[in-house]
Amino acid sequence: MSGREKRSFEILVRENTRILTVFLRSRVNDEAAVDDLFQETMLVAWKRLDDCDLSRPFGPWLRGIAHRLVMAHYRRQNRLPLALPDEVLELVDEHFENIQAQPGDTWDDKVAALHECLEALPENHRAVVQGRYLEDEPTKSVAERLGISLEACKKRLQRARAMLADCLKRKGALLAEAKQP
Repeated sequence: MSGREKRSFEILVRENTRILTVFLRSRVNDEAAVDDLFQETMLVAWKRLDDCDLSRPFGPWLRGIAHRLVMAHYRRQNRLPLALPDEVLELVDEHFENIQAQPGDTWDDKVAALHECLEALPENHRAVVQGRYLEDEPTKSVAERLGISLEACKKRLQRARAMLADCLKRKGALLAEAKQP
Protein backbone atom coordinates (compact mmCIF):
# COMPACT_ATOMS: atom_id res chain seq x y z
CA MET A 1 0.00 0.00 0.00
CA SER A 2 1.41 3.38 -0.99
CA GLY A 3 1.89 6.30 1.35
CA ARG A 4 -0.99 8.11 -0.33
CA GLU A 5 -3.34 5.16 0.17
CA LYS A 6 -2.28 4.92 3.81
CA ARG A 7 -3.02 8.63 4.35
CA SER A 8 -6.38 8.23 2.61
CA PHE A 9 -7.27 5.34 4.90
CA GLU A 10 -6.26 7.38 7.95
CA ILE A 11 -8.54 10.23 6.83
CA LEU A 12 -11.46 7.88 6.29
CA VAL A 13 -10.91 6.33 9.71
CA ARG A 14 -10.80 9.73 11.42
CA GLU A 15 -13.99 10.77 9.66
CA ASN A 16 -15.81 7.62 10.76
CA THR A 17 -14.43 7.05 14.27
CA ARG A 18 -17.31 8.64 16.19
CA ILE A 19 -20.08 7.09 14.17
CA LEU A 20 -18.47 3.63 14.34
CA THR A 21 -18.05 3.92 18.11
CA VAL A 22 -21.71 4.91 18.52
CA PHE A 23 -22.71 2.04 16.25
CA LEU A 24 -20.72 -0.45 18.34
CA ARG A 25 -22.06 0.96 21.63
CA SER A 26 -25.61 0.54 20.33
CA ARG A 27 -24.93 -3.18 19.94
CA VAL A 28 -22.51 -4.03 22.77
CA ASN A 29 -22.93 -2.99 26.40
CA ASP A 30 -19.29 -3.43 27.44
CA GLU A 31 -16.77 -0.61 26.89
CA ALA A 32 -13.76 -2.93 26.78
CA ALA A 33 -15.49 -5.06 24.14
CA VAL A 34 -16.43 -1.92 22.17
CA ASP A 35 -12.76 -0.86 22.16
CA ASP A 36 -11.64 -4.33 21.08
CA LEU A 37 -14.28 -4.51 18.35
CA PHE A 38 -13.35 -1.05 17.12
CA GLN A 39 -9.69 -2.06 16.80
CA GLU A 40 -10.59 -5.35 15.16
CA THR A 41 -12.88 -3.53 12.69
CA MET A 42 -10.03 -1.21 11.72
CA LEU A 43 -7.64 -4.14 11.22
CA VAL A 44 -10.10 -5.99 9.01
CA ALA A 45 -10.84 -2.79 7.05
CA TRP A 46 -7.13 -2.18 6.53
CA LYS A 47 -6.57 -5.73 5.29
CA ARG A 48 -9.62 -5.60 3.02
CA LEU A 49 -9.27 -2.03 1.77
CA ASP A 50 -8.82 -3.28 -1.80
CA ASP A 51 -12.37 -4.71 -1.56
CA CYS A 52 -13.84 -1.31 -0.69
CA ASP A 53 -15.55 0.61 -3.51
CA LEU A 54 -14.41 4.19 -2.82
CA SER A 55 -17.13 5.56 -5.10
CA ARG A 56 -19.56 4.55 -2.36
CA PRO A 57 -19.65 5.84 1.22
CA PHE A 58 -17.00 4.32 3.46
CA GLY A 59 -19.10 4.38 6.68
CA PRO A 60 -21.66 1.71 5.73
CA TRP A 61 -18.87 -0.60 4.53
CA LEU A 62 -17.04 -0.11 7.84
CA ARG A 63 -20.24 -0.67 9.86
CA GLY A 64 -20.90 -3.87 7.87
CA ILE A 65 -17.53 -5.18 8.99
CA ALA A 66 -18.29 -4.11 12.58
CA HIS A 67 -21.71 -5.81 12.48
CA ARG A 68 -20.17 -9.14 11.45
CA LEU A 69 -17.54 -8.81 14.19
CA VAL A 70 -20.23 -8.03 16.80
CA MET A 71 -22.11 -11.17 15.79
CA ALA A 72 -18.89 -13.21 16.02
CA HIS A 73 -18.21 -11.64 19.45
CA TYR A 74 -21.58 -12.85 20.76
CA ARG A 75 -21.11 -16.31 19.21
CA ARG A 76 -17.70 -16.66 20.93
CA GLN A 77 -19.27 -15.76 24.25
CA ASN A 78 -22.30 -18.00 23.72
CA ARG A 79 -24.51 -15.00 24.39
CA LEU A 80 -27.33 -13.36 22.58
CA PRO A 81 -26.73 -9.90 21.09
CA LEU A 82 -27.80 -6.86 23.08
CA ALA A 83 -31.58 -7.11 23.16
CA LEU A 84 -32.76 -3.78 21.81
CA PRO A 85 -36.15 -3.74 20.14
CA ASP A 86 -35.95 -4.08 16.35
CA GLU A 87 -37.60 -0.67 15.98
CA VAL A 88 -34.77 0.98 17.93
CA LEU A 89 -32.06 -0.75 15.88
CA GLU A 90 -33.88 0.22 12.67
CA LEU A 91 -34.02 3.86 13.83
CA VAL A 92 -30.31 3.80 14.66
CA ASP A 93 -29.47 2.30 11.25
CA GLU A 94 -31.73 4.81 9.48
CA HIS A 95 -30.05 7.66 11.38
CA PHE A 96 -26.61 6.41 10.29
CA GLU A 97 -27.76 6.19 6.67
CA ASN A 98 -29.13 9.75 6.80
CA ILE A 99 -25.88 11.02 8.25
CA GLN A 100 -23.92 9.15 5.58
CA ALA A 101 -26.10 10.52 2.77
CA GLN A 102 -25.15 14.16 3.30
CA PRO A 103 -23.61 15.93 0.29
CA GLY A 104 -19.84 16.14 0.46
CA ASP A 105 -19.46 12.98 2.51
CA THR A 106 -18.38 10.57 -0.18
CA TRP A 107 -14.78 10.19 -1.22
CA ASP A 108 -15.67 11.34 -4.75
CA ASP A 109 -17.31 14.51 -3.36
CA LYS A 110 -14.18 15.32 -1.37
CA VAL A 111 -11.87 14.66 -4.34
CA ALA A 112 -14.07 16.80 -6.62
CA ALA A 113 -14.00 19.65 -4.09
CA LEU A 114 -10.22 19.34 -3.81
CA HIS A 115 -9.83 19.52 -7.61
CA GLU A 116 -12.06 22.61 -7.73
CA CYS A 117 -10.05 24.25 -4.96
CA LEU A 118 -6.76 23.38 -6.67
CA GLU A 119 -8.01 24.99 -9.89
CA ALA A 120 -8.98 28.11 -7.93
CA LEU A 121 -5.44 28.58 -6.57
CA PRO A 122 -3.26 31.24 -8.18
CA GLU A 123 -0.96 29.60 -10.75
CA ASN A 124 2.24 30.12 -8.74
CA HIS A 125 0.66 28.41 -5.71
CA ARG A 126 -0.91 25.63 -7.77
CA ALA A 127 2.47 24.84 -9.38
CA VAL A 128 4.17 24.23 -6.03
CA VAL A 129 1.28 22.11 -4.74
CA GLN A 130 1.20 19.99 -7.90
CA GLY A 131 4.94 19.45 -7.85
CA ARG A 132 5.20 18.68 -4.16
CA TYR A 133 2.03 16.67 -3.49
CA LEU A 134 0.71 15.36 -6.80
CA GLU A 135 4.09 14.47 -8.29
CA ASP A 136 5.80 13.68 -4.94
CA GLU A 137 8.69 15.93 -5.88
CA PRO A 138 10.94 17.10 -3.01
CA THR A 139 10.39 20.74 -2.06
CA LYS A 140 13.95 21.60 -3.03
CA SER A 141 13.41 20.18 -6.53
CA VAL A 142 10.15 22.09 -6.92
CA ALA A 143 11.93 25.31 -5.96
CA GLU A 144 14.76 24.67 -8.42
CA ARG A 145 12.36 23.77 -11.23
CA LEU A 146 10.34 26.95 -10.66
CA GLY A 147 13.44 29.11 -10.24
CA ILE A 148 12.61 30.29 -6.73
CA SER A 149 14.40 29.97 -3.41
CA LEU A 150 13.66 27.05 -1.11
CA GLU A 151 12.24 29.44 1.49
CA ALA A 152 9.94 31.07 -1.09
CA CYS A 153 8.74 27.62 -2.14
CA LYS A 154 8.04 26.62 1.46
CA LYS A 155 6.12 29.86 2.04
CA ARG A 156 4.04 29.32 -1.12
CA LEU A 157 3.22 25.79 0.02
CA GLN A 158 2.16 27.11 3.42
CA ARG A 159 -0.07 29.76 1.86
CA ALA A 160 -1.47 27.31 -0.68
CA ARG A 161 -2.38 24.82 2.08
CA ALA A 162 -4.16 27.59 3.99
CA MET A 163 -6.07 28.63 0.83
CA LEU A 164 -7.00 25.00 0.13
CA ALA A 165 -8.19 24.48 3.70
CA ASP A 166 -10.37 27.62 3.53
CA CYS A 167 -11.79 26.58 0.17
CA LEU A 168 -12.51 23.01 1.34
CA LYS A 169 -14.23 24.33 4.48
CA ARG A 170 -16.45 26.59 2.35
CA LYS A 171 -17.37 23.62 0.16
CA GLY A 172 -18.13 21.46 3.21
CA ALA A 173 -15.40 18.96 2.35
CA LEU A 174 -13.37 19.80 5.46
CA LEU A 175 -14.67 20.27 8.98
CA ALA A 176 -14.63 23.90 10.08
CA GLU A 177 -12.82 22.96 13.29
CA ALA A 178 -10.09 21.15 11.34
CA LYS A 179 -6.62 22.30 12.25
CA GLN A 180 -5.18 24.93 9.91
CA PRO A 181 -1.89 23.83 8.28
